[in-house]
Amino acid sequence: MLPTFALSAAMLLWASAFIALKIVFAVFDPLAVLFARMVLASCCILPLLWQRAERWRYQRGDWRWMLAMGLAEPCLYFLFEAQALVNTSAAQASVITATLPLLTGVGAMLFLHERMSRRSWLGLAISFAGVLWLTLDNQVSAQAPNPVLGNALEFCAMLCATGYVLIAKRLSRRYSALAITGMQTVLGSVWFGAALLTPWGHWPTQFPLLPSLLVVYLGVFVTLGAYGLYTWAVSKMPVSRASPFINLIPLFTVLLAWLLLGETLTAAQWLACLLVLGGVLCGQDSPRRAQSTA
Repeated sequence: MLPTFALSAAMLLWASAFIALKIVFAVFDPLAVLFARMVLASCCILPLLWQRAERWRYQRGDWRWMLAMGLAEPCLYFLFEAQALVNTSAAQASVITATLPLLTGVGAMLFLHERMSRRSWLGLAISFAGVLWLTLDNQVSAQAPNPVLGNALEFCAMLCATGYVLIAKRLSRRYSALAITGMQTVLGSVWFGAALLTPWGHWPTQFPLLPSLLVVYLGVFVTLGAYGLYTWAVSKMPVSRASPFINLIPLFTVLLAWLLLGETLTAAQWLACLLVLGGVLCGQDSPRRAQSTA
């Protein structure tokens, strides 16, 4: 029960990040928020790496993969997601994240020569149909002033996340998950710090209490808390059992957005959400079949 509880708590933390970002982006410049989040996470992760004194088995040329991974996520990923949440609702954006496992499966097939079953392809087609329906049903509201653009940008963020997962899997042969996370946060700090120095960056002049606390929450609790709970839980159960928990993120986000932000979805949007989640669940192979097609 404890690994199940830990996974559920990690998904709840990741879902709450959509709500927190929606609030802080209304007060602070997105670049400033992302820079602060990366710096706070780096300050927490780097001492842990130093304390563990991990020995990295660096291989010549790995720096290219490290830079590519950092460019995919957090750099481009968070840029796309930041603009997505400015234009669409947290609920709609979170539903599109449910396509990540299937996109990762396609990427693994193309670049890692892993096989996808017919069931996975069917689930992918159903899920994409739901995303397309959700995006075209462009109900403009205060929380979603330009949902078509926002949903498209969130999908671009998922493509970046797919690239990150594939590169991280390659680097995980020689580096721990904590070390890879440290690489991400340091590269993200440099990237967003440099972006703040451009004409598009705006340093905050005022620091309201709630948005400031939410930035700390994003940098410390979401990054480290969700990472720690997820990593511990996966060490206690097969990955094939842990991956379906990702589908809880959009469900938690829709509920939190309704409770905290007053966001609502139309009947057609609810059907589109169910279609996305149904496609994701349809694309989940059983552990036995997944092993046979690996």
